[in-house]
Amino acid sequence: MDLFKIFGREKPSKDVAKERLKLILIHDRANVSPQFLEMVKGDIIKVISDYAEIDEKGLEIKLTRTDADSADSPALVANIPIKKMKDIGR
Repeated sequence: MDLFKIFGREKPSKDVAKERLKLILIHDRANVSPQFLEMVKGDIIKVISDYAEIDEKGLEIKLTRTDADSADSPALVANIPIKKMKDIGR
């Protein structure tokens, strides 16, 4: 729960900077380039489009971290807005 959001205050800039630095380190440790993420995004769009009509403008794919066993592990997070499901094989 983010208490800053509940009380309508922004996170202090040091916390924002710390979070950004963590994400940069995760990108470096995972050895993932922006071009690689764009290729993954294209492949995900291609596969999901076979089954659903998606809003590509609202599509968000990012590399973030998880706290698996107290070690920051990279995680690929995808937010894919679906307009409607296709009627394939129903």
